[in-house]
Amino acid sequence: MSRTRIKICGFTRIEDVSNAVALGVDALGFVFVESSPRCVKIDQVKELIQHLPPFVQTVGLFMSQTEQEIREVLHEIPLNLLQFHGDETPEFCEQFKMPYIKAIPMGGGVDPLDYAAQHAESIGFLLDSHALGESGGSGDIFDWKNIPQGFDRPLILAGGLNIDNVCEAVRQVRPYAVDVSSGVEVAKGIKDQEKMAAFVRGVREGDN
Repeated sequence: MSRTRIKICGFTRIEDVSNAVALGVDALGFVFVESSPRCVKIDQVKELIQHLPPFVQTVGLFMSQTEQEIREVLHEIPLNLLQFHGDETPEFCEQFKMPYIKAIPMGGGVDPLDYAAQHAESIGFLLDSHALGESGGSGDIFDWKNIPQGFDRPLILAGGLNIDNVCEAVRQVRPYAVDVSSGVEVAKGIKDQEKMAAFVRGVREGDN
């Protein structure tokens, strides 16, 4: 059985990045949304990723931002993957000529399979607990039984995951990856080393 990949999002401190890498986290998410308490600036992210080892993915999270704003980030930061959480059209997402994943609002307002079908070039879909038009990162969970069958690309499970529920989430959903932010924090943007370690252990227990 393949292992579940792990992405932790919302990094703002070098020590948290270092701890996550040491734990074997696969992907690190950086939030470029001004309204988010975890928002980071370009120069800050340059410092955060300066000493990343090979094979750790960097992901930029954007939500309903302009093309210029995103291109300014991409000009300065060698991101591996884009993550779109807003009302971006498929054409908007594809214009950057980079791999991207699209968040699907599982809190209501869309048919998940229809929504996914619109983004034919997305390499995966992030299932989050927000409703259409809302932002993610709320820390709320959604009913995993509402995930329909029929997705043709990898699923990243998000929305309210933490050290207490991630093992069961992996067992029930069997996602390609899990994504956590507030579930491993002591404050917004401040990660807790022990919680990150416990989260990784929970994922591995779920795999087994």
